[in-house]
Amino acid sequence: MAKFDLTCRIGQYLDRHLAFPLLEFLDTKRIYDENELLQAKLDILSKTNMIDYVIDIRKQLYPDKEVPEELKARRAEVVRELGTLQNNVSTVVGWMNDEKVMKKMEEMRDSKALNNYLVQDLEFKIEMMDGLVKLAKYRYECGNYSISTSYLYFYMLIMPPTDKNYLNVLWGKLASEILAQNWDTALEDVNKLREYIDNNAIGNSLHVLQQRTWLIHWSLFVFFNHVKGRDLIIEMFLYRPHYLNAIQTTCPHILRYLAAAVIVNRSKRSTLKDLVKVIQQESYTYRDPITEFLEHLYVNFDFDGARKKLQECQTVVFNDFFLIALLSEFVENARLMIFETFCRIHQCISIGMLAEKLNMKADVAECWIVNLIRNARLDAKIDSKLGHVVMGGQPASPYQQLVEKIETLSVRSEALENLIERKLKAKNQDRVSIVWN
Repeated sequence: MAKFDLTCRIGQYLDRHLAFPLLEFLDTKRIYDENELLQAKLDILSKTNMIDYVIDIRKQLYPDKEVPEELKARRAEVVRELGTLQNNVSTVVGWMNDEKVMKKMEEMRDSKALNNYLVQDLEFKIEMMDGLVKLAKYRYECGNYSISTSYLYFYMLIMPPTDKNYLNVLWGKLASEILAQNWDTALEDVNKLREYIDNNAIGNSLHVLQQRTWLIHWSLFVFFNHVKGRDLIIEMFLYRPHYLNAIQTTCPHILRYLAAAVIVNRSKRSTLKDLVKVIQQESYTYRDPITEFLEHLYVNFDFDGARKKLQECQTVVFNDFFLIALLSEFVENARLMIFETFCRIHQCISIGMLAEKLNMKADVAECWIVNLIRNARLDAKIDSKLGHVVMGGQPASPYQQLVEKIETLSVRSEALENLIERKLKAKNQDRVSIVWN
C-alpha cells in the first residue's frame, strides 16, 4: 500500500500543523514502521511550540531515556514569551472581549467610519496589529487554533487587503479554521484566498503558481469535510483554468481526489468526459488505481480491467486520509458506473456475469439490481428463470440531455469572462504605459 500513499507528496505543500493529522492517520493504518512515524512526528513538532506533545512522543520513541533539560527549559521559555506577547496587545484583546465594541465594529460597513471610531474612540494605533499577528502566530504554534482564529478575524475586520501582513493572515486563518474543524468558515477563507491570489499582484508567475498549488492542497481538508465540498472541488479543480493548470504542472496526484469526487457525485456525471480527458493527458506523469479505473471503463471499455482496479481502489480509499469516509459511497457508485456502462452496450445480460464484473455474489447482485429498478434508476426487468437482466429501450428524455449539457455552462462562462477581463486590463495597462512613455 505504501506505493499508493500520497502523504509525502502532499506533505511538502502543507504547514507542519496540517501535516501532523496525516501522520496520525497513517499510524492507525500500520503502513509504515511505527518508530519511523514517531520520528517523523517528532521532527515536525520539534519546530513548533507544542512542547508537551514533543515530550510525550519522545517518551514513546525513547522510553529508557530521560526528558532532556533543554526541552523543560524551552517549555518555560514558551510560557514566558506567550505572557509577554499577550501583555503587548492586552488593550486589543480587551476590545475583542467587549461585546459592545465588537458589535459596533461588525456593523460598520464603511472603512472610513470604522477607522475614525478606532482612532478617536479607542485610541487605536496601527502598530497594535503587528503585535496581534505575532500573538496569533505564537498561539497557533502552541496548538491554540481556536484562539488564533479569533485574533486573525479581528485583524481582518480592521486592516485593508493592502496591508503587508494580509496574505499571511489569510493563510494562517485558513489553517486555524481547518485545525479547529470550522468547515463553513474554512470554506469562506478558501474563497477569500483564491480571490486574493487571482486578483492581486503578489509576485511573479512562479510565485502565483506556488500559491495556487498550496491552496489546492490545503483546500482538500475543506472539500472532503464540507457538505458542499464534492461540488466545489469539481468546480475549482476542473473548471477553473488556473487551478487545473496548476494541477497539471506541479501536482497531478491531485487527480486522485478530483476523480474520487466525480465518482461519488452522481449529479456531476456530465463532467466525466472532461475529467477523463485530463486523466488521459496526465497519464504519463501520474497514475493510480482510481484514475486507471476511469480509463479502463470510459476509454478502453475494459470491464475486467475496471473490476480488478475497483478492488485496488477500495484499498487505496481505505488508506487515504481524505477519502476514507467515502469508502462505501465510492464502491457503490463505482459499481453503478460499471453497470450503467455495461448496460449501454448489452441488451440482455446474465446476472452471474454482472455479479462477476461487480465483484459481488450472484444473489447479492440480483438484490442490488432489483433495488435499482425499484428506485426508478434503471429501466429494466429481471427474468428470474433464465437469470437475466433485460434492458428497456427507453431513451433519455430531451430535458435530461439538455440539463446535462448546460450543467457546467455557468462555470465555463465565468472562467471565460475572467479571462476577457484580465486581457482587457492588461491591454489598458499597456496603453497607459505607452502614453506615459
